[in-house]
Amino acid sequence: MVNIKAKILNMKTKIKTAKKCLQVLPLLFLVFGSTISFAQKAASWQLEKMPVALETDFALSALPPQLRPGATIYLLDPNKGYYIARKGSNGFVCYVNRTGWEWADFRTDVAAAIGFDAAGASTIFRVDQDVAAMRASGKFTAVQIRDLVVDRIKKGIYKAPARAGISYMLGPVMRTYTGTPVSKEVMTMNMPHYMFYAPYITNTDIGNIPNGQADGPVVINAGDLLLGTGKGPFGYMILGAGETEKAKIIASNTDVLKRLIAYKPYFKAAAGMH
Repeated sequence: MVNIKAKILNMKTKIKTAKKCLQVLPLLFLVFGSTISFAQKAASWQLEKMPVALETDFALSALPPQLRPGATIYLLDPNKGYYIARKGSNGFVCYVNRTGWEWADFRTDVAAAIGFDAAGASTIFRVDQDVAAMRASGKFTAVQIRDLVVDRIKKGIYKAPARAGISYMLGPVMRTYTGTPVSKEVMTMNMPHYMFYAPYITNTDIGNIPNGQADGPVVINAGDLLLGTGKGPFGYMILGAGETEKAKIIASNTDVLKRLIAYKPYFKAAAGMH
């Protein structure tokens, strides 16, 4: 009888936990149905230096192959911030983002390869550069950095891209925050996608349901929760790569995936590798 009661109690606990998880399922998961892996919050503010060759190849994987030879590559020095590892010629930049300022959280297990065209490089990437430098200095808390960025947006120091443009996140895997800063959960996922600049645009503006839908573009703007709906300058209209294209991207980056998994096992969950 005791064992039966214990099993029932254990089952109720699991159901309660599952319901709680369902309540915080992130927007990106709802939109793209990615394979995910959750991890505990990291305690240290200081980042580890990623091996240069791996960081370089991971950063480049964000861009389509035809843009990689002429792109400027930025790598992260955990003690200083981003630096140019290779100067490019086509106006595109690529790097591995390690800090999501909107979440006011210093994790050490976030890594997402991002590429920007010239319009995004001079505006959105500028914010990530400043955030990385502030974190590296050790003089700011994550909350202070978030508040500084919000203040600079309000003052017009940080601006939305001046024209329509695109950010590429075509890497075979990424580990990043979920759709909004409400939850600080981190996900590992296969989700190569295109991000078109959509400052001050909401899902309502494009006729989408509030949380997006699986078979069409969705607007994501984490800054809206801090600045107000439709007031975030760094919003994106996101369109996922098709299944055929996604499979090709993952297949063509098998070597990068293997090296990432060897470097940090948390990349394994979404990579489909064991």
